[in-house]
Amino acid sequence: MNRRSLLHAGLGITGGLALLRGAPASAAPAQSAADAPDPSSQPWYELGLLADPIMESQLLHFLAATYSAQADVGEVLDTAHRINAGDDWSWPTEWSSTADRIRAMGDASLAGRHPLSAGQAYLRAANYYRAALIHHPEPSHPSVVETGRKAVEAYNKAITLLKLPAVAVRIPYEGTRLPGYFFRSPCAHAMAPLLVFQQGRDAWPEESKYVIDAALARGYHCLIVHAPGQGMAIRELGLPFRPDWEKVITPVIDFAVRIAGVDPRRIALLGWSMGGALVPRAAAFERRIKILIPNPGVLNWGQAMFTQFGELFPDLLPLLDSDPAAFDAKMAQLMDAVFLYRWYMRDSMNKHGARTPSELLFKLRDFTNVPVVDRIRCRTLVMDGTAEAFSRGQAKQLFDALTCPKDYLLFTEEDTGLLHCQEGASAVANQRMFDWLDEYL
Repeated sequence: MNRRSLLHAGLGITGGLALLRGAPASAAPAQSAADAPDPSSQPWYELGLLADPIMESQLLHFLAATYSAQADVGEVLDTAHRINAGDDWSWPTEWSSTADRIRAMGDASLAGRHPLSAGQAYLRAANYYRAALIHHPEPSHPSVVETGRKAVEAYNKAITLLKLPAVAVRIPYEGTRLPGYFFRSPCAHAMAPLLVFQQGRDAWPEESKYVIDAALARGYHCLIVHAPGQGMAIRELGLPFRPDWEKVITPVIDFAVRIAGVDPRRIALLGWSMGGALVPRAAAFERRIKILIPNPGVLNWGQAMFTQFGELFPDLLPLLDSDPAAFDAKMAQLMDAVFLYRWYMRDSMNKHGARTPSELLFKLRDFTNVPVVDRIRCRTLVMDGTAEAFSRGQAKQLFDALTCPKDYLLFTEEDTGLLHCQEGASAVANQRMFDWLDEYL
């Protein structure tokens, strides 16, 4: 959660704690005209289209999907226009409505024997179904699995109709199989390098198409997977995040090296968002990884989450260790009062397999690379942005702690890649990252 954005929304430290003192459940501190920000002083990425700052951030994410033809500007903005940020169910309802409409367009094109148009519509529909789930108020609601399956079905239709070089795979993992996709580069030679792409807390691996497209054009095969805590692995298989991420990546690498045409000596592991905290842990144990790219790099994810929580609720966090039950009771008041807090805690508890807010925070403490960072041996590119909002400072801490061959790539306001995972700057992100990767893989 971005403290600065919350403060702009009037729900920061003061507003949040005021709710504990009995503010109306739907109230947010009013802004006077004098307090309102000057539009000319606002950065380009603060769109001002939705009252909820996290929804705003997510909206930019789906606008950026136009770069890879997984969205259209009008469809995204029309959906945003219909969303009422004060209604818990408005976000998933409106995105599902858009997805259903675009899927119906695909059905009509397919019936009319226009496979290309149908595939393009299905590709966007799949992305909009995923959008419906990124800000869902009830992770255990039956509509979650149903919507996820619609996303998978539409995506698989798009693969076939658009003749994308992808095949659905199932990767053996602790008595079950993780769904994913292997993309074979049409530009690859007999034995080609492999890019394993690891998404983070919120996005699905399919949303990384802009990275996959760039990799395939450069002769890299790609493998994406719905790992524990993500996509259908959490929603259909019930698999939560785990701190010992090598137990996830090692089975993925075991699977990858058996794929014809994959050069087992040239495997790169790329982690986006929370994935930037998970992949360094995996690389500390999995020696078959030649290249590691955490974006943004994170040394201690648990610490980053505690820092943000402490900034938002400085009077609440001390209760965690002294009186977890009291902590949970006060957190429940905040969740009842503010949808943003309610959504974040329910979503996070679900993805981490926690029953209470205190159990969630106790689990988050285990997500740290501090004890193992000195074990990483592969060449590493640590990516960062000057406006990183979710783990600020962590990328530089990781870079400084690494003892392997390493480089640090900082995106700034000048190149527009300053946001978390270079949101809205797909072109420059791809160019700078792949120029580096070409040198070493």
